[in-house]
Amino acid sequence: MDKNKWQEMQRRIKEAGEKLALGMTMSRETRRQILAQRARQLAFTEIKQEQKGPPLEVVEFRLADETYALECRFIGEVYPLKALTPIPGAPAFVLGIIDIRGRIVSIIDLKRFFELPGKGLSDLARVIVLRDGDGGMEFGILAEEVLGVTSIPAGEIQPPPPTLTGIRAEYLEGVAKNRLIVLDAAKLLTDEKIVVNQEMEI
Repeated sequence: MDKNKWQEMQRRIKEAGEKLALGMTMSRETRRQILAQRARQLAFTEIKQEQKGPPLEVVEFRLADETYALECRFIGEVYPLKALTPIPGAPAFVLGIIDIRGRIVSIIDLKRFFELPGKGLSDLARVIVLRDGDGGMEFGILAEEVLGVTSIPAGEIQPPPPTLTGIRAEYLEGVAKNRLIVLDAAKLLTDEKIVVNQEMEI
């Protein structure tokens, strides 16, 4: 064996022996303090992880060349847009109603509600049915295309940029990576602006 390698090996053996001896001669109080410190560090890490919260499960969809998301817990189902019946006298953002297995569901166009530029619909258009979970408010949101379900880490959602103004800013929960706009479904479901007339909410 090379002389230098032999000396290096002897040095490592000596260091290991010294560390072992230190651990054996360490007082009970010192060992207790070290273990207590490690426990505190572990607890702090777990608390930070808990503060981040669970990931957000969302449905992504396209609207006016942007990607939006709504929490899955507020979504009843995704349904094809078909047999739409207009409602006379309804606000411009209310497209009409459709029959979903015997339930009459009002459909709103968020592009008009948010005052976004519009374009024609394709065969990919879908209705995302929002529900409040208590058997109360229910309506459909028109999506140009539904992209699928994804999970967003809670710490990844950032507040909307201060440059964003107008009606759309009122209904944003935040913005995630790749400019994914997370809408506040609870706000949409409870906002008094979203009504068909004075007697019937959508």
